[in-house]
Amino acid sequence: MNSSTVPEPVKRIIHAGSRSFGRLTAGSRMLPSFLICGGQRCGTTSLYRALSQHPLILKAVLHKGVHYFDTNYHRGPDWYRAHFPLRRAAEKLLDEHGYPGQTFESSPYYLYHPHAAARIARDLPGVRVIVLVRDPVERAFSQHAHEVARGFELEADFARALSLETSRLRGQHARLTADPFAYSFAHQHHAYRARGEYAIALEQLAHQLGRDSILVQEAEEFFTDPKTVYERVQNFLGLPHLGFPEFEQHNARPRETELPDEIRAELRAHFAPHDAALTAWLGRTPAWRA
Repeated sequence: MNSSTVPEPVKRIIHAGSRSFGRLTAGSRMLPSFLICGGQRCGTTSLYRALSQHPLILKAVLHKGVHYFDTNYHRGPDWYRAHFPLRRAAEKLLDEHGYPGQTFESSPYYLYHPHAAARIARDLPGVRVIVLVRDPVERAFSQHAHEVARGFELEADFARALSLETSRLRGQHARLTADPFAYSFAHQHHAYRARGEYAIALEQLAHQLGRDSILVQEAEEFFTDPKTVYERVQNFLGLPHLGFPEFEQHNARPRETELPDEIRAELRAHFAPHDAALTAWLGRTPAWRA
């Protein structure tokens, strides 16, 4: 039986037991040497699956997104360590390949949560961060469809959801900033424009981690030329090149409706200055503006 056929109640019991055992062995467990921090709906799951196939990478034990540094920080460091492999697994890889094993996770909300970057810098010194970016217009439209499908967005009309964004998010960033353990459903699930203002989020991340610790790649290039992007990622992480994985696109949703031209034009104008600021991170004009 594979994980996709296991009933959800059974999965929850298995995960709870694994975390309990993980806490008992926390002192013997690895911490991530790198993270995929976003952006949301930008191919992070596909990159996670590709990297998980590298012989020297050990993925998180339970699931790809731990969400510790955004919504689960109150659970403490032992809870976080419980999600990762034992150090002896990395030592075995060192014996086999001459390189130590690495582990990682992928939680796209880390890029946007006001406390995540500082927490990462404090708890994972020297960590490297990978960020995927995508045409922010397409990303926003994709996020809305994703949230509707998951039941996290009750407004099925994208234009209406966009019009509600300002009121939904009003004061939420300030509230989260003031209270480290506050939670905002709207901030996590309904920020369609804000999630595509990549340069703002990247500057905040760089302020805590340093610009050299962050690799920014375009999702469009990853899906059209995955080997090139994969090689850049390997170089960034100091991994030897041991062949290529199977590249597949995950979590893609079939588009049931087309984005109206007037909404596309409005969003394209909104994102113009943000895309221009992203040029400094990519070293070139973003593909969707070229």
